[in-house]
Amino acid sequence: MNTKSKKEQHKVDLRQVIIEAAKKLFSEDGYQATSIRRIAKAIGYSPTTIYLYFKDKNDIFYALHQAGFIMLRNRFLPLAVVEDPFERLKALGKNYIDFAVQNPEYYAVMFLMSEPFQYLENHCVDQDWPEGERVFEFLEGTIQECQGKGYFKDQAYEMVALQAWSSVHGLATLAITKHLLKIVDIKEMPVVPEQLLDAIFDVYVSFLEGKK
Repeated sequence: MNTKSKKEQHKVDLRQVIIEAAKKLFSEDGYQATSIRRIAKAIGYSPTTIYLYFKDKNDIFYALHQAGFIMLRNRFLPLAVVEDPFERLKALGKNYIDFAVQNPEYYAVMFLMSEPFQYLENHCVDQDWPEGERVFEFLEGTIQECQGKGYFKDQAYEMVALQAWSSVHGLATLAITKHLLKIVDIKEMPVVPEQLLDAIFDVYVSFLEGKK
């Protein structure tokens, strides 16, 4: 590897180190406490070094946002081979929820925080949301194929996709913020905590099946 290649690789590596340090601090102490100074201290560099790679803290969190969407898309892409679109739709929903539960820090940055969008609006010329758009288009395509099989008749596929996303997003958000377990406990519902998400998801699937 020549000197230029080594420098480029070091730049890529250090950028990733900064992102990982920010994710760790965010998961432990929250967004407000995750300052540029604290990130720099965590990796053993000066704050000035951080600014060589990122414009501000929102830029770092936008990078986390992008990384999360890459992870989510990588979970979705293998589902493209599922021939039955309705089965694929169910698998998309289950994968989405599993991703949220397994990666709560990424999920929060992707869907629960406004800061990445502030960076998008302030620093990106076209202000598009390519990460979310790619994932949503995959869902839209699946809905359209479901309509070809008789599901969701006389309904705009975009609206059906939004409804499906909203449903699993709500379930995922309630799960990672512990609201689901709290209400089940208060109401003394006869549900085993480890089976709670699957039980609610099955109800959601039953609702979808009734739309044929």
